[in-house]
Amino acid sequence: MSHCDPFRFYTERRLVQLLGLRASTLVELRELLEQVPGACIFYHTHHLFLSHHFETPVVYNDFASWAGEALQEDALAERLAAVDLLKFTTLRELRKAILQVIDRHMELPGWKGRDCPKGDEFYFAKSKSFVMPLGMEAHSLPEFFEKVAHISNVSMYFHFLEARLRLGRPTNDFSLWMEACGRSDLAAAIDRLDPYLSTLEEVRDQIVEVGYRYGIS
Repeated sequence: MSHCDPFRFYTERRLVQLLGLRASTLVELRELLEQVPGACIFYHTHHLFLSHHFETPVVYNDFASWAGEALQEDALAERLAAVDLLKFTTLRELRKAILQVIDRHMELPGWKGRDCPKGDEFYFAKSKSFVMPLGMEAHSLPEFFEKVAHISNVSMYFHFLEARLRLGRPTNDFSLWMEACGRSDLAAAIDRLDPYLSTLEEVRDQIVEVGYRYGIS
């Protein structure tokens, strides 16, 4: 294995902030989606993965949920829920994909927008993260697989979901480190794991399983 720096595990505290923007129609939602910061797009497409500890959420993002529940646009809700978050490495690309789904829906023959019921408006929010070291490091691959089994969901969220998309990195932090350590095979195996089809606990178990499969742990 090539020499590499220790892997440092981090966690974060998140403060949710309302932006003072709300939508009562799909047209308003679409207009505001073009204006809100990327952190807002990230929050509304990812926060459920941190709040659902033991089951994968049925609807993967707030936009899909609101379209189905508040606007009764079931077809649009399905298409928004089907946006493959794993395909994107920047929030700009993700925003564009969501806008395209909405645009195609509004262009359907006979489509007429509707107002949501009073009190069901979509409120835009974002989260501000305060990143902190866990005080835990891995100096070798066996040590990494031993310690990753015990990190919290918040740490998993930061290293595996947030680092990849919100921070604009090509892959998760674990794979980046293993690539730097000369283990591209391990990096690729972990990169292939889909965090959007599993809970964070399941993804953590799958990472540990990669270590067993490659004879590391």
